[in-house]
Amino acid sequence: MDKGVTEYIKKQKSPQKEILQRLRKTLLETFPKAKEEMKMGVPWYEGRYYLVGFKDHVNIGFCIGGLSEKEQGLFEGKGKMMRHLKFFSSEEIDEERIVKLLNLINKKKGERLWR
Repeated sequence: MDKGVTEYIKKQKSPQKEILQRLRKTLLETFPKAKEEMKMGVPWYEGRYYLVGFKDHVNIGFCIGGLSEKEQGLFEGKGKMMRHLKFFSSEEIDEERIVKLLNLINKKKGERLWR
């Protein structure tokens, strides 16, 4: 685990800290060999996924390149390259759904880097 990411999460207030910890754990359990690093001031994973804590919520971002319009509709936002899911509490996190979306992105990228 990256020290910079650990420090980033440690500095967050509750409930953002707990949300970030849970999403990080889900990402790293899904892709144990994923490169975790700080880029643009937030945690990134293989350039495909990011985590960011805001004042009242946390986003997990996904690179949507290669997804159909229907698949892009599974995410929030209007970005052409990145979309996200937004969480205001740990209770809102559906880990099964997140793992499915992580794997969808990984599959669409045409690379199985982590399994």
